Amino acid sequence: MKSLAILGTGLIGASVGLALSAHGFTGEISGWDPNPSELALALERGSIHSAAADGLSAAQAADVVLLCGPVLTILDWLDRLAPVLRPGQLVTDVGSVKRALVDQARGHYNLPDSAGFLPGHPMAGKEVSGAANADANLFNGAAWLFTETPESHAMHPDSRALADEWRDWTEKLGCRVLDLEPERHDVLCAWVSHLPQFVSTALTALLQDEFAAKDEVLPIGGRALREMTRLGSSPYSMWRDVAHTNTEAITATLLALEQRLAHLRENLKTPALREEFERANQFRPASSAKK
Repeated sequence: MKSLAILGTGLIGASVGLALSAHGFTGEISGWDPNPSELALALERGSIHSAAADGLSAAQAADVVLLCGPVLTILDWLDRLAPVLRPGQLVTDVGSVKRALVDQARGHYNLPDSAGFLPGHPMAGKEVSGAANADANLFNGAAWLFTETPESHAMHPDSRALADEWRDWTEKLGCRVLDLEPERHDVLCAWVSHLPQFVSTALTALLQDEFAAKDEVLPIGGRALREMTRLGSSPYSMWRDVAHTNTEAITATLLALEQRLAHLRENLKTPALREEFERANQFRPASSAKK
C-alpha cells in the first residue's frame, strides 16, 4: 500500500491518518471532506499529507480508499465509487453497521474486474467529533472488526493483497483484529455500542427536561453522572444513520431493556432486587472491573 485516500477527515478518519504516520506508514495519505474547515484542520494537524479537491479523484488515485463518516454517507460512496475505480484497488470503511454496507457492495465489488471491498469497523471513538479531537492513540487496545463474506474469495489478487496488508496495519495501530459475519456484527454492536448510546441519550435528555437549570445537578453529580451522560454529547448525524440501518437489532435491545427496567421498578422492595444485582455483578467481577 503506497497511497491511501481518506474520505471523511473527522474524528475517525483524521485519527487513522495520525496513527498510521505514528506507526511507520511512509506512503501518501490524501484526504477529502465535505466540510472545508475540517479538511484544512486535518491537513494542518498532519492527519493527511494533501487535501483533495474532490473525493472521486482522490479515490481514483489511491491504492486503498477508507470511507469514514455516517453509514448513509458510506452507502452513497459505495455507489459512486464502484463505476470509477479500477480492478485491484481496495475500498474499506469504518461504519458501525455492516449488513447494509455488505448488501450495497454485492455485485459491484469483489469481482475479478472490480475494486475489492473489505468491510471494517474499529470499536473506538469519542463522544466528540471532528479532526480537532483526532488522536493517534485512539485505536490502541481496541477491537477492529471485519465482516468479509464469501464474495471476498473472488476479489482481484491485487485487492486481496491490499486487504491483507490493511488488516496488518490495523494490528500495528494496536488493535485486536476479529472476524464476524455481518449479521452477527450488527446484533453484537446493537448490544455493546448502540444500546449504551441510546440509553445515555435518553437519560441525558430526561435530565435536561427535569433539571433545565443544570447548575442544580451538575455540581453534585459524581462519577456515575459523568459516565452515564458522557455519550449524551454524541452527534445526532452519526447515530441517526445507525438507527436507520440497524433498526431491527436496536429495537430488540431497547425492548429487552424496557422489560428489565419494568422488572426492577416492580421489585424495588422484594428479594428479586438482590437477585438482579447479584446477576449484574457476575458480568464484570470486581477484580476485572478495576482494569
